[in-house]
Amino acid sequence: MAVSKAFVKPMTREDVTDLIYSAKIQKGIKWADVAKKLKVSKEWATAACLGQMTLTKPQALIIGKTFGLSLEAIKLLQVVPYKGSLRSSVPTDPLIYRWYEIVSVYGTTIKELIHEEFGDGIMSAIDFSMDIKRQPDPNGDRVNVVLSGKFLPYKTY
Repeated sequence: MAVSKAFVKPMTREDVTDLIYSAKIQKGIKWADVAKKLKVSKEWATAACLGQMTLTKPQALIIGKTFGLSLEAIKLLQVVPYKGSLRSSVPTDPLIYRWYEIVSVYGTTIKELIHEEFGDGIMSAIDFSMDIKRQPDPNGDRVNVVLSGKFLPYKTY
């Protein structure tokens, strides 16, 4: 008689992101509080928890304890993720879509002005930082986003 083994789907990094997000809601955790525990910016901590950054073992252990994750999940936090993983090529979430719209409308302007100021190259998303703040305004608060990336010139070879 053959013994059948039930197939158990291995956990994925996306599963870990879902676990983190669920625990965040259930426990009322703020991304800024996670960032303080990791000693990094709230922007980087959020990106890491949402599956876009690789955590060191000490960082992964902190995240594991904070969100009540298994050892399997903690190990997955230390694996280099597939970055830029939106759920669709044209985002449908209204806030993310507006960023897509900004790049669609102003992308060529940003590109032109960077090339005019710096020359032929790109702004790095690797040597990069971001700061998001509320900017009070009597006509309605504004979202102030500062993106700072190292300029990487193309080289001749």
